[in-house]
Amino acid sequence: MSSFARDEANANSGFMVDITPKDYGEQHPLAGIEFQREIERAAYRLGGSNYHAPAQLLGDFMAGRSSTGQGTVKPSYEPGVVWTDLRECLPEYVISTIKLAVPEIAKKLPGYHLEDAILTGAETRSSSPARIPRHADTLLCTTIKNFYPAGEGAGYAGGIISAAADGMRVAEAVERSFV
Repeated sequence: MSSFARDEANANSGFMVDITPKDYGEQHPLAGIEFQREIERAAYRLGGSNYHAPAQLLGDFMAGRSSTGQGTVKPSYEPGVVWTDLRECLPEYVISTIKLAVPEIAKKLPGYHLEDAILTGAETRSSSPARIPRHADTLLCTTIKNFYPAGEGAGYAGGIISAAADGMRVAEAVERSFV
């Protein structure tokens, strides 16, 4: 988690693994949301069902063993963490993708593969699991009159910068509609 002042002792970063509808095997438009909820419920239970986050040392994760306590890095998540095995809340393909990615990232960023680095929780919302359809040219919603879906919540961005860029694109489309 990034506190407002961004002055924690630890860096905040994350792993993003591509998830597609075939991964949750359902064609219902809200199946992605249910898939997220399943992971979040499992992480909540794993953390003790009291808003503590499940946590695991990177070295333990890579070795496939549960963590029993912190190493040299102190967790900064409040209200606290429960040392565990994140494999209990993540799908196997997410686990294997992260395990493949860490050594590749470490080749480019020396020191990245710190055995005591802490993996905390399961963040399931890098972008919206649903997309409100819009016309490619006008950016107007295909089903709701005079509505411009935009940004992360509408499924057109994956973070602050891309949401801002999409918002600017939509603002320009609105402006063009008055010309």
